[in-house]
Parts: sequence; structure tokens; C-alpha cells
Amino acid sequence: MPSKRHANFELLRIVAMLMIIALHYLVKGNVAAPYAESHSGVNYAAWLVEAFCIVAVNCYVLLSGYFLVESEWKPGRILSLLCQILFYSLIVPAAMICVGMISWGELGLYDWIGFLLPIETEHYWFATAYLFMYLFAPVLAAGIKKMEKKTLQKVIVFLLLFFSAGKSVLPVSLATDRYGYDYGWFLCLFFVAAYLRLYGCRWLEEKQHGFWLYVGACVCIFAVSAAAGLLGDKVKAFAYYAEMPYTYNHLLCLFAAVGLFSVFKKMRIREGRAADMIRRIAPYTFGVYLLHEHILVRYEWMNWLQVETVRGSFLFLPHMLWCVCVVFLAGILVDFVRAWLFDKVVSGKRV
Repeated sequence: MPSKRHANFELLRIVAMLMIIALHYLVKGNVAAPYAESHSGVNYAAWLVEAFCIVAVNCYVLLSGYFLVESEWKPGRILSLLCQILFYSLIVPAAMICVGMISWGELGLYDWIGFLLPIETEHYWFATAYLFMYLFAPVLAAGIKKMEKKTLQKVIVFLLLFFSAGKSVLPVSLATDRYGYDYGWFLCLFFVAAYLRLYGCRWLEEKQHGFWLYVGACVCIFAVSAAAGLLGDKVKAFAYYAEMPYTYNHLLCLFAAVGLFSVFKKMRIREGRAADMIRRIAPYTFGVYLLHEHILVRYEWMNWLQVETVRGSFLFLPHMLWCVCVVFLAGILVDFVRAWLFDKVVSGKRV
């Protein structure tokens, strides 16, 4: 019998996707405005929430690296992911045209090229970076297992120095810094996750240590950003650095993600309905991302859910929770239907 998925890690997958929706609500909905535009209490509260959610993408990648280093590499998984991505990339514009939300004339040739080639055009930047990481996974896993522990530690240190440490302390823009929006950073996270899987971290064996690492790093992200935002009114260089702690490859963001990952790693969920429900929902979370981050939808769903009505008000907190739940549930339902259709096609049964 195949082993069941770990409910604790599947719960982290769900929580990470909820956080990702919240991030998009705050930034793309302009609820968390640049400090240069607002120093209100509401804006600071929005950036504080952002600080505790910014770990989501790193956690998602850490989950993959943690299991890929020991699991069998499956080419069919790449085909499955490509089909899933293409489904959303093409079905969303088709559906919006059918219901009259947009017209054929509004979409040009370049738009359709983007829909047909979502990986090459980075329609979904995360999907592009993740697929490249998955392609390299068997090579990385084999190499990591051949390394001695000290050698792996040195490799991780050099990777972090290049991808993370420099940009984390220097208040200048580096040409090689893509803020974690690329497969290079994902490969770095793969090494970190592989190390945690193979050797662990003695200090993080205590659940409370992981919790405080997460909370402490998130508070530092907010504090450093807020301080830089205040100083940015006087020194322009600090204005640039105000948003830098909120980039995925910042050291504080990495530490926070490792802390939260460790909390869920140590979590034990009793077998029963709750664990089964978590395992049932988690596989559809990627579909939530593909639906609400489609280029025709990513800025529109904030308008559909009337985010502008709560900007500048602490009412954004309950409204954000409601919007996150609506988007998440809609994405889960759509991806459930997508998975059902794919299963029918693969099995050759009539829909």
C-alpha cells in the first residue's frame, strides 16, 4: 500500500497558499502602500501582515526540495504540471470571452503567445522557476547524496553568500539580484531543504525554537523595513531598502521560512477526518495559484471583491480574510473540476 502524505506538511502547503493570496491582496490591491506614500497606522499594519506572510513561497519550495531529494524523479510529473498550467492559461481567457467579460478584439497576438507558452514567457514566474528546479532535481539529489556533510554546508554557505547575504546588507541594487523570482534561488532553497532532510538541525528540533525563529525574523523584516521607510524621507538610499527585506531571497525571509517549516515538521496531526480533509484539499492548492494569478485575473479579482472600499481603513483585516477564503475556495473547486476532467481524459471515459 502506498504511504499516505504527511498531513502536517500538506497543511503547510494549504497555509502557504492562503498566505500567497494575502500577499497579492495587500500589494496588488495597493492596501500596503509604499512608505513614501503613507505613514499611517493602517499602512504599517498592512506591512506587518505582509511580513508574516512573505515566507509562503519559500516554504512551498522547501517542501518540494525536502521530499525530492529522497523521492523518485518522475518525468510524467513534468508533463502533468505543463498540462495543468496550460489548462488555466488557455481556459481563463476562453471562459472570460464566453461570458462577455472581455472581447476577442481586446486580446492581441502577443497575448495569445503568452497563453500558449506560459513557461517560456513567464506568464506564471513561479511555475517557470519551479519546473526548472524540478528538471535539475535528480542531478542535484544525486550530487548532494555524494557530498560529505561539511562539503554540503560549504556549498550552501557560498550559495547564500551569492544569492542572499550581499543583497541583505547592501543598500544598493545588485545586477544579479532578481529578488528570488528565479530558479537560481529555488535551487538554493533545494540545497537548504535537502540538508534539513538528510541531517536536520539540532537547534530546530525544539518546536518552540522554530516558532520563535519565524516570529523573530518576521518582526525584524517589518522593523527594518519600517525604519528604512522613515529614514527614506531624508536619505534616498534608505527608501530603496524599505522594500528589500520583503524579497524572497533576503536572509530574514529565508530564516523565517525555515522557522515556519520546522514548526510544521514537528507538528503531529492525529489521523481522522481532519487529516483526511487536509490531504484531500492540499493537491489542489497549485490550481488556486494558477487561477487567481492568471494575467487577466491577477489585478481584476481585487476589483471584483471591492478591495478599494477598505483601503486606508483597519476594515481591510476582516475584508482580507474574507477575500482570501473566497479566492481559495473558488480555486480549489475549479481545480477539482480540472482534475476530474483530466482523470476522465486519461482513463478514456466519457465526461
